[in-house]
Amino acid sequence: MPLTTEPTPADPPTGTEAAASAPAGAGGDPASVTYWLSHAWLGNHVEPGVTLDVAGGRIAGVRTGVGTPPPGATVLRGLTLPGLANTHSHAFHRALRGGVQVGSGTFWTWRELMYRTASRLTPDTYYDLARATYAEMALAGITSVGEFHYLHHAPGGTPYANPNAMGEALVAAAAEAGIRITLLDTAYLAAGFGEKPGHHQLRFSDTTADAWAERASLLKGDDHALIGAAIHSVRAVPAGQLATVAQWAAERDAPLHVHLSEQIAENEACLAAHGRTPTRLLADHGVLGPRTTGIHNTHLTAEDIELLGSSVTGTCMCPTTERDLADGIGPAVALQRAGSPLSLGSDSHAVIDLFEEARAMELNERLRTHIRGHWTAAALLRAASADGHAALGRPDAGVIEPGAPADLATVALDSVRTAGPVPRLAAEAVVFAASAADVRHTVVAGRHIVRDGHHTRIPDVSTALASAIAALHG
Repeated sequence: MPLTTEPTPADPPTGTEAAASAPAGAGGDPASVTYWLSHAWLGNHVEPGVTLDVAGGRIAGVRTGVGTPPPGATVLRGLTLPGLANTHSHAFHRALRGGVQVGSGTFWTWRELMYRTASRLTPDTYYDLARATYAEMALAGITSVGEFHYLHHAPGGTPYANPNAMGEALVAAAAEAGIRITLLDTAYLAAGFGEKPGHHQLRFSDTTADAWAERASLLKGDDHALIGAAIHSVRAVPAGQLATVAQWAAERDAPLHVHLSEQIAENEACLAAHGRTPTRLLADHGVLGPRTTGIHNTHLTAEDIELLGSSVTGTCMCPTTERDLADGIGPAVALQRAGSPLSLGSDSHAVIDLFEEARAMELNERLRTHIRGHWTAAALLRAASADGHAALGRPDAGVIEPGAPADLATVALDSVRTAGPVPRLAAEAVVFAASAADVRHTVVAGRHIVRDGHHTRIPDVSTALASAIAALHG
């Protein structure tokens, strides 16, 4: 059913469509290969000399105590971790890096700059930007991304002939970059409580939750690309339509994400409109639960924390974005204690570095409480891997054990940042000192996507980023 009577823009060219329909990971059948890991993180300790047998894109066997590489094995030197999960991404925000650091302001003034970038994107330019951004993620050891996608339509709100042209461009971009994606198709229907979409939000809005559900239902997932749902925020989806989005996700057993209490102003507006906090509003409309992840969860009451924890609703912290936008520090410790699993995201991509996100969560708490050691390195790695993958609908990922996806990230232990500690402290060295630049290898479904610090499919990622971003300002 058409959502508008305006002329319909053309679909993206066949090149983008062809990439979107490529096999999982754009590389055909998953690889069968043997990897030898000089050191592996096996969940709670560093194990030297580990061999992984991979078949069908999954780990078929794990052998420890292997002191030297077996004949024919591919060698990964450093500390090999389960592939990292970037639970919250807005790919087009990568174009803002550097350009929003001039002068002062607030989240709301930053948002105006973000809208300008969104207004310039087409399916083709979005594909180019996302492909380069996801390649940067692969270089950082990220093997799966949760893309919180709300840029659905052409400028003015006119749907493309293919109503999911923009979402499919993201799926194709992730396939070309070699990483998995959970496309969190986002309902974004209003400019605020009781406000119709402004001209900036027309590209985002499907007008109603039912119309959103109709369009989102056309998206098809596979092993490479899972399809989930998102509520942009309680200010962007009218309360009476929240349940429609939640039901759509429940019927598909799909992840459901929502920006939650990122700003004090959002809480105040929700209280004025509904007499309750955003968390309580979501609870009252059936949105909370184990498949749901709240993004940020920054400004919460004690009751909010109890609602999220008791419902096992997840929390995705995005510390580098939260500090960049002056959002505040969320109550991550209290949320986890209440029962909310923690994951991590790079959100606006001020940087793309899950090690920085992990340690920032700990270091933020140290600054606030004057106490060290809220999480162990193991707990922070779990937030950056297994719990993030679970929040993206992949509960079997994020571990190095038989049956798990063969998704790996190897971090150098001999860089200027990581050299020195004994091997048994390699996890601590990586979490508290390494950067994305120390990632030497990234493997997805058994395929070597990053080898010796170089992307195997996109030879010059920095040039690809520069070109894609320049095209938006040309």
